[in-house]
Amino acid sequence: MLFAVTADLIPLYAIYALLFADHGLNAAQISSLFAIWSATSFLLEIPSGAWADTVSRRGLLVLSGALLAAGFAVWTLYPSYLGFAVGFVLWGTSGALRSGTFEALIYDDLHARAAPAGYPRLMGHVRAATESAALAGILVAAPLYAWGGYALVAWSSVAIAAVHTATAALLPTAPKSVSAAEVEQLEDPDGGVEAPDTDAADSDDGVAEQEPDSARPDDGDPTSETRTAEPESSGYLAMLRAGMREALRVRVIRRGVILVALLNGITAFDEYFALLADHAGAGPSLAAILVGVTVAGALAGATLAGRTEGISARVMASALAVAGVLFIGGALLAGSAAGHPGALYVLTAVGFSAVGVAYGIDYNADVIASARLQDAISGPARATVTSVSGFATEMIALLVFVFAAVATTWLSLPVMVALLGVPLLLAAVLVPTWLPRAAAGSDLVPGPAARDSEQL
Repeated sequence: MLFAVTADLIPLYAIYALLFADHGLNAAQISSLFAIWSATSFLLEIPSGAWADTVSRRGLLVLSGALLAAGFAVWTLYPSYLGFAVGFVLWGTSGALRSGTFEALIYDDLHARAAPAGYPRLMGHVRAATESAALAGILVAAPLYAWGGYALVAWSSVAIAAVHTATAALLPTAPKSVSAAEVEQLEDPDGGVEAPDTDAADSDDGVAEQEPDSARPDDGDPTSETRTAEPESSGYLAMLRAGMREALRVRVIRRGVILVALLNGITAFDEYFALLADHAGAGPSLAAILVGVTVAGALAGATLAGRTEGISARVMASALAVAGVLFIGGALLAGSAAGHPGALYVLTAVGFSAVGVAYGIDYNADVIASARLQDAISGPARATVTSVSGFATEMIALLVFVFAAVATTWLSLPVMVALLGVPLLLAAVLVPTWLPRAAAGSDLVPGPAARDSEQL
């Protein structure tokens, strides 16, 4: 939990868009930086996921934290377009190493404890904790800026990122459930994906059983024959193939991957919240508070994930449709404050509150869909499959940034931000048929034997 919390307890998150603007960058240039960030992440997303299936996941998370701290340090020392771009490359690499790796580590650890059904509730708490940390970081940004300007905010962020790196070393080394030798058994001569061995029949809850804990050596054991003990290229490529095939050939997982990517990728709109507040006439301190309102919405959505984990697809679709309307209306209302300075506080408070509610609904849906996707994965390359979803997430985020960069040449910032809420309506249309189903009495979807018939 501490690892996840320190990743988002970063004061710089609240105002780095304003930092860029104050160093002479316009909206199009800032969007291009976001695009560099996203492009770095999606290019490295899948390779890093396969890497996480063959080496120590904890070690990768330590490296991820170090790169995050380095990225913020570059921004602080070289506050120019080039410096910001280099910082985003480092941050993007950090994000790619963490994405999929952390989720797989947690899920495998729960599975080793015979408690995989607790994953959605735990991840809901983790997401809530990270949003609480983000909210705290954002709120503290205001007094830090008042005391020491951007420099104090930035160096505080570097220090917290360093602490985040240290906490990664405290994470458990979750046992891997399948050996690298068994990966080859998943591949048939025609390049398809075979069902798991019949000895690992579906359990009552619909998930293939794994070996008992005592039969699975810890991934830190150098004598182990688990996946982490075989970092050679053959083991890496086998994991990459296994993960890609499961993500692309099994229909329920493929749809789940895309849905999770859409729900998560469209949250790239939060990069423009500070700019929207600035457009409305709010200064850096008030902008940090308004951005904090949206983070509070995400926090509420994540906190409620444990209570809504069994939600039906129809109810989720209706909630996402409402979220789309609230987001579009809230962005336009907040933006209208630019023409009504006397009503700045009222318009921005109501507008950002509506956006925050929409953000929370999307966050809640994302946590639930992500948990059901984890339950649906049956192959050995869990981090790779999760990273395929992360790859698609970054592609969607990149489209958001490209759209924003182009749209701001013709549209006002509030209208552009409002249009970023339209994908919420698209998600509402997809959810009824694309959300993996929860099994009766649990959060689990049908096991691998039931899903073999769904392969294309």
